[in-house]
Amino acid sequence: MRPLRSSRSFRTLWIGTSASQLGGQMANVAVLAQVWDLTRSPVGTGVLGLATGLPMVLFGLLGGTLADTFDRRAVVRASTAGQLLAAAGLCAQALADNRNVLLLLALVAAGTSCSALGAPARRTFPVRLLAGDQVAAGLALTNVSFQAAMLAGPALAGLIIARWDFPAAYAAQAVAMAVSVLTVIRLPAMRPEGADTAGGKRRPERGGWRIVLRRPTLWGSMATDLSATLLAMPIALFPLVNEIRFEGDPQTLGLFLSAVAVGGITAGLLSGTVTRRRRSGLVQLSAACVWGLALAGFGLAGPLWLALGCLAVAGAADTVSVVTRSALVQLETPDAFRGRVSSMEHVIGVAGPELGNFRGGLLASATSASFSLFFGGLSAVLAIAAVAAINGPLRAYRTPPAAAEPTTPGVADATVVAGQGP
Repeated sequence: MRPLRSSRSFRTLWIGTSASQLGGQMANVAVLAQVWDLTRSPVGTGVLGLATGLPMVLFGLLGGTLADTFDRRAVVRASTAGQLLAAAGLCAQALADNRNVLLLLALVAAGTSCSALGAPARRTFPVRLLAGDQVAAGLALTNVSFQAAMLAGPALAGLIIARWDFPAAYAAQAVAMAVSVLTVIRLPAMRPEGADTAGGKRRPERGGWRIVLRRPTLWGSMATDLSATLLAMPIALFPLVNEIRFEGDPQTLGLFLSAVAVGGITAGLLSGTVTRRRRSGLVQLSAACVWGLALAGFGLAGPLWLALGCLAVAGAADTVSVVTRSALVQLETPDAFRGRVSSMEHVIGVAGPELGNFRGGLLASATSASFSLFFGGLSAVLAIAAVAAINGPLRAYRTPPAAAEPTTPGVADATVVAGQGP
C-alpha cells in the first residue's frame, strides 16, 4: 500500500485507472449481450473478438511511438477522451434502439483503438511517479484493481442490464471514463527523456524496437510471458471441461472464471511478499512455471474443489508473474524507449492469450480437453525452463537496491513512513 501513501499523483492515477477498468468490464458484458441479441449467432460474437483484437494490436504499436514522441500525459488524456466519446456513442445507439450490428462493432472498435493508443504511455506512468523500490508494488495495486473489476464488473453489469437495459450499462461506462479523464488531467506533464529535437519537432530516439533484442532481461521476460500464455491459456476450454466433468452447469462455468480472479486478487493483496524481493527475474520465471503446473493439474483434476483450487493457484501465479515482469520491463528500459517497449509488452499481453486459446481449442478438438490442458501446461513449463537456462541475466536480475527519487519532479508528496523512503 506504500505507493498510495507516498505519491499523490499515483493515487490519483490509480483511482482513474480502477474506474476505467470497472467501466470497461461492464461494457464488455453489455456489448457481448447486445451482439448476441442482434445476431443470435456465435459468428457474431466471434466477430466481436476481431473488432477488439485487431485494433488493440495495430494501434498499440502506434501508441508506443506516440508515447516516445509526445508528452505522455497528453497522449493518455486524448486517448481517454476518445474512449469517453465511444462510450457515449454506445449509450446513444442503445437509447435509439439500434438494430445494426455493424454500427455497434464500429463503436467498439473505435473505443478499443483509443484504449490501445494510450495503453503504452499509461504503462510508463508508475515508474515516473514512484520511487524505484515501489514500482512493483504500484503495479501490483493496478493488477488488484483489474482483478477486482473482472470479478465485480460482469456481475454488476448483469444487474444493471436486467433492471435498466443496455443504455444504463453504457452510461455507467461513460461515467467511469469521465472520472478517468479528470484524474489524468490532474497528473504532471511527463515528456519522454532524451528525445531528439529536429526542426522544432520532437522525435523518438532510434532503436526503440531493437533495444528489446539487445537486452537479455527484456526479451527473456517477454519470452517467458509469451511461453506461458501461448502454450497454456485455458479459458477457451472452460465450457468443454464444464460440459464433460460437471454436466454443463453454468454456475460451475462462472466459478472457473471467479477462481482465477480470486487467486489473482489474493496474490495482489499479499504481493508485498514478492515485490520486496530483489531477484524479480527469478520470481517471474518461478511464478510462470507454477502457472503451467497448476493448469496441468486442472487438466487432470476430478473433484470440483480440486479444479477450482488449481485455477486459483494459476490466477495467483499469473498475478505475481505479471507484476514482476511489468516492473522489470519498466525499470530496465531507458525512458526514451519506454513507450515502444511498453507497446511490445502490451501486444504480447493481448495476442499471447488469444493465440493460446486458439491453440488450446485446436488441440482439444483433435485429442481431448484434459490432454490439451495437461500437455499445454507442461509445454509451458519446459519452454520457460529453456528461457531460464539460456538467459543468465534474467535469472540474476535484481531490482534497484534502494529507493530512488521519481524521475518526474514533484510527484511524490511528503508522506514518509518511519524507517522507509517516500
